[in-house]
Amino acid sequence: MTATPTNAVIDISHYNTQVDFAQAKAGGIMGVIQKATQGATYVDPTYATRRPEAEAAGLLWGAYHFGTGDDVTTQVENFLTTVGPDNGSMLLVLDFEENTGGSSMTLDQARDFASAVQARTGRWPGFYSSNSYVSSMLDGPDSVLSRCWFWLAQYDSTPEVPSAWPTWTLWQYTDGSAGEEPYDCPGVGPCDRDQYNGDATKLTQFWEAGGVVSVSSFPPGPERAGRRSAPGPCRS
Repeated sequence: MTATPTNAVIDISHYNTQVDFAQAKAGGIMGVIQKATQGATYVDPTYATRRPEAEAAGLLWGAYHFGTGDDVTTQVENFLTTVGPDNGSMLLVLDFEENTGGSSMTLDQARDFASAVQARTGRWPGFYSSNSYVSSMLDGPDSVLSRCWFWLAQYDSTPEVPSAWPTWTLWQYTDGSAGEEPYDCPGVGPCDRDQYNGDATKLTQFWEAGGVVSVSSFPPGPERAGRRSAPGPCRS
């Protein structure tokens, strides 16, 4: 039996210039994942102010790092230093996609990044990518990356998941213009919106556990790798 998704998550960065978290919360949004860092040195200039604002509005908070070909140890330090105090109830994510502005993170670097985050925090980060991008490099379960919960980027009506994961945990189904509606978020406007593979109670439990709930707890659905979807957008 396939889980009923919950459409109550957005992901944002400095490109989202007008953000009212109270309106987003009133409009049904439960969680926000904000870009924190990219590569070895870049820090999103809106991260530090938005986290307390979102938490004050009663929203669940998460942070993602856009991986590049820079030294992995330095990238991990940049990310974990920037995300701030962590009581274990914040989602941490590696954004793995082509870097059109420079060197891209390799699959081995992604493994090293995820392993380092797990060693520092005690939990595996989420892994954001598209089916086509990952499937071009990885065919089947991976001893490291399959431990990460999977966040699918695909602007289509049917999610398709790389064979390294049994299913998706989050699905970025629109960038605010492509994909299925709704596109808008109250207080933000058109933006990246995401579904969670479960009901609202399980979403809260998953998030408050810092994403440590195994993806194997999700019922398998039809969303297996088959037709390769278009890569997710570069979010640098």
